[in-house]
Amino acid sequence: MSEKIERLQLKAAELTRKTHVLGIPVMIVFEGVPASGKTRLANELLLTLDAKYTHFIATKTPSDEDLRYQFLQKFWDTLPSKGDINIYFRSWYAQYIDYKVHGIKQKVLKDYDHLYDDIQSFEQMLVDDRHEVIKYYINIDEEKRQEHIAQMKENPLTNWKAQEYENVVPSDVYQKKFAPLLSSDWKVIDYTEREVAIEKMYKHFIARLESAIAHHEKRERVVDGAFTKNFHTDLFSPVETKVKKRTYESIIESLQLRLRELQFALYERKIPLVLVYEGMDAAGKGGNIKRVRELLDPTGYEVNTTSAPTDVELNHHYLWRFAKVMPKSGHISIFDRSWYGRVLVERVEGFATKDEWSRAYDEINQFEKMWTHDGAIVLKFFLSLDKDEQLKRFEDRQQDPTKQWKITDEDWRNREKWDVYLEASHDMINKTNTAHAPWLIVPADHKKTARIQVLKYIIQKCEEKLWGVKQY
Repeated sequence: MSEKIERLQLKAAELTRKTHVLGIPVMIVFEGVPASGKTRLANELLLTLDAKYTHFIATKTPSDEDLRYQFLQKFWDTLPSKGDINIYFRSWYAQYIDYKVHGIKQKVLKDYDHLYDDIQSFEQMLVDDRHEVIKYYINIDEEKRQEHIAQMKENPLTNWKAQEYENVVPSDVYQKKFAPLLSSDWKVIDYTEREVAIEKMYKHFIARLESAIAHHEKRERVVDGAFTKNFHTDLFSPVETKVKKRTYESIIESLQLRLRELQFALYERKIPLVLVYEGMDAAGKGGNIKRVRELLDPTGYEVNTTSAPTDVELNHHYLWRFAKVMPKSGHISIFDRSWYGRVLVERVEGFATKDEWSRAYDEINQFEKMWTHDGAIVLKFFLSLDKDEQLKRFEDRQQDPTKQWKITDEDWRNREKWDVYLEASHDMINKTNTAHAPWLIVPADHKKTARIQVLKYIIQKCEEKLWGVKQY
């Protein structure tokens, strides 16, 4: 290896130690046709970087199990923690081309352009969250490429690899499909001359890291709840018609049985269902969730209760921990509080900067759209509660030994910020109530009425997805 490249290797290693200390996640993508040299370039970089915080992720054509999850699921799962480096050998782009060329999940997706929109949203979220995303596309002279393949075929130990190339997207098709994707943020490198290619790779890598470090050092942290004095909203309306106890007991089980039937229908059609619960403390989210899942098959659903993020979760993009527990096809995920914490508690308590929570509304809309593009039903419930009714429930909990565990000092502190939580909730609903993932505001002063309303709504939306019309 030349002295010039050795100097570049040392510089690259030095800069990645800085990005690690500063907590900058780095994602490096290598794309290119088979035998283009991307394996050698990726390995060259991998050997230069510190193995303690560098990870190599190779993407293959999705398996049947992979296809039960959202298109970008595996990439959400493998996001680097702050300061780590991920090298992606083939990436979401290669997977996108796989889907298009082989017609994967065509009946569900209908339009593959949605997947490209999801890719752009995914990358933008990462860049906004200070991830450095570096993308290389490797070209090579076709004669040279065929030489590489011939060498592999001649060696009995590598012949299988050459034969494997025949099972992937043909090189000419891959290049044709990839050409429109090559925007200005890609570094295109010709591998025909090996040392020239390595030098170009390092120079680009170094320039990007230097820019990321400089940008990080200029970054200012601005915490601003941006609340309005004397804010008023009609978000919390009283229950107009309460369900009587006798009526409740006569219909609750029939609704639950119908939902169980729909659970099986969703499983058969491989449609995932996501149910999100938000609302004021003591609004009855837990009791509502219990009635929704009471007669469901427990092998087909999971309840995710969201608490303060762990140190590991804080070291990742804030949506990472939720993406990891989204349902596979035909399954149900229920979230007792969710990713909306970014624009509620994190906004109110100053755990997120103004820039972070302000852009989160659009990020959340795009995040939910990724799953609805893949055929999921996403339903969101905001359980609203009158302030006086909340006080009554708090006091009841304190006096009831079987419920005292439900009330904490934090609940009382949150109550003191009722108005600011109210405004944050209003902004959240107004900015994230979308056609693909709508909010249902549920007056929860009367728990039984709220439970019936939610059950009926879930049933209606599932029937519409399954058959286009309400069946029940």
